[in-house]
Amino acid sequence: MPQTETTSGLAGTTAAEQARLRIMEAAMEVFLRDGYLGAKTDEIAKVAGSSKQTIYKRFGSKDKLFEQIVFDRLSGIDQVFREAIGELASTDDVETTLRTVAHRFVHLLTRPAQLRVRRLVIAEAGRFPQLGRAYFEAGPERVHAMLASCFAQLTDRGLLRTGEPELAANHFTWLVVSVPVNKVMFCGDDTTFTDAELDHYADAGVEVFLAAYRAPAR
Repeated sequence: MPQTETTSGLAGTTAAEQARLRIMEAAMEVFLRDGYLGAKTDEIAKVAGSSKQTIYKRFGSKDKLFEQIVFDRLSGIDQVFREAIGELASTDDVETTLRTVAHRFVHLLTRPAQLRVRRLVIAEAGRFPQLGRAYFEAGPERVHAMLASCFAQLTDRGLLRTGEPELAANHFTWLVVSVPVNKVMFCGDDTTFTDAELDHYADAGVEVFLAAYRAPAR
């Protein structure tokens, strides 16, 4: 199986953890290819180089394995975006800082591993609504809440004008990431963008955002 963003950095993990990660990556591959209903535990074991018995011993069931894939990727996601947002609330140079945040966002959200989990959750949201809610709350909802807090503070300081900071946060993220994310979601993992293309989407999104939300010069 080719290396992925998760399995390519196994050097510092135990043999048991390496085996767990291989099973989860194999399961993701099979779930994406065959759908949840079509995915067979035997096939997951084959792709992982493991056994069906090992999978059941580690995860209990196919349901639990699917849930673990999603929850594993949600772990720490708020810290990742907290770091990406950085010093936004306290900046005096809103445009430059927003561009930095936008560049980080567009590169984070178009990572293949991130998009694969997103596609899995969306495809199975009807079957696993609790996972869909958990993903939304830990991902988009939390990121927008963090951004909204920053925008509210910048508005209080007279640098932005956001009557609805959370709505402004949604506008910001979609202006920045919607083009590449939607294209990959619909057209598949073979759709790729250069760093320069992603940065261009980020810069253009910031330009439109500030045209709507920058506070008038005093």
